[in-house]
Amino acid sequence: MNPEPDRKPISRTFLLSSGIVLVLLITLAVFYGLMRPPMSDLEHMAQFLSFTALISAAAGYGAYRLGWLERAASLRWSLVGTYLLASGLTFLNVWLTARLMFASEHDLLLATILLLFAGGIAVMLGGFFANALAERVARLEKAARAIAGGHLAARVADSGRDEIAALAQAFNQMAGRLEVVDQQQKQLDALRRDLVAWAGHDLRTPLSSIRLLVEALADGIVEDPQTAQQYLLQARKEVDHLSELVEDLFQVSQLDAGGIPLHLEPASLSDLISDTLESFSGLAGRQSVTLEGSAEAGIDPVRMDVQRMGRVLNNLTGNALRHTPAGGKVSIHAALALGGVIITVSDSGEGIAPQDLPHIFERFYRGDKARSRFSGGAGLGLAIARGIVEAHGGTISVQSEPGIGTVFTCILPK
Repeated sequence: MNPEPDRKPISRTFLLSSGIVLVLLITLAVFYGLMRPPMSDLEHMAQFLSFTALISAAAGYGAYRLGWLERAASLRWSLVGTYLLASGLTFLNVWLTARLMFASEHDLLLATILLLFAGGIAVMLGGFFANALAERVARLEKAARAIAGGHLAARVADSGRDEIAALAQAFNQMAGRLEVVDQQQKQLDALRRDLVAWAGHDLRTPLSSIRLLVEALADGIVEDPQTAQQYLLQARKEVDHLSELVEDLFQVSQLDAGGIPLHLEPASLSDLISDTLESFSGLAGRQSVTLEGSAEAGIDPVRMDVQRMGRVLNNLTGNALRHTPAGGKVSIHAALALGGVIITVSDSGEGIAPQDLPHIFERFYRGDKARSRFSGGAGLGLAIARGIVEAHGGTISVQSEPGIGTVFTCILPK
């Protein structure tokens, strides 16, 4: 398909010609209304003005077709040249009309001097305003060059209500978006680096363990059946751990792709809490940690993805048990709130350092304690939990005091 032809030159030509015709008609109407001349004088005046108007139109259109604005070295000189052309045409129109009307030499000379003075003043004022206008455009150019040079914080003062002010506002919005995209790109690059480091450590460790166990069995080093069974159980445990790590990575890829897909349905939050308590009761007993939970009456049903929310509770409960010492307590509670439900997972463990609190939901974050406790070893567990809760339209937050304990709070819409 051929591109649509450019119609701007035609519209500009029509605008110029129609504007000149309009000025000619208005001038003749004012002349007739004020002076009431005989028709012969009106005809002569119409002829004189039409002649000079034709010269002005030809001069203006010729300058435009020759690329006056595009060929100028700067916008400032383009505008000054335009003022010179307009003043010259004004001088020509008045002088030629006066000449054709047979003004006296004295009056014609005086009119010439006055026209030169008025034209000069008009050009000086035009140059003054052209310089101010060019300075505003120059500030835009300077900011654009700064952006091109990588200084994305550059902005332009957008005072005013004209087109340049609108352009400055659009430029600032563009620069702001570029700055946000640049920050996101830097964060993405950092995540990629962390992913490589994570894969190099957390995936390599279980793989190495599995390889050693399998090689020991394959080479016949282990002959005792009971010991061989222990090796197989250990290898299976490492495979399960590796599967969990791969699943975490898959969940993160879903978050990056635009969110975790949910299968929402009315379900029992009370049963989900009971299942979580049952899953971790053995671990809590071995660690001599009290594990308890409850749900407020009338809280069910809750519209949620049971499997995904189970993953959230498992991550939070596992983190709590992992760093609650013997004799401590981990609690899971759910209560009604305005328009939703509040789920809290609290513990009496070691707590989170204040400098780690703002970052524990970030992927791959590892503070002094974040690696082993609050990020599931790879810095993904809490990031996935936050993604699941937010996919439900809810929020997740944390409060903690070192040495006292931690409380994770999830709020879901009812």
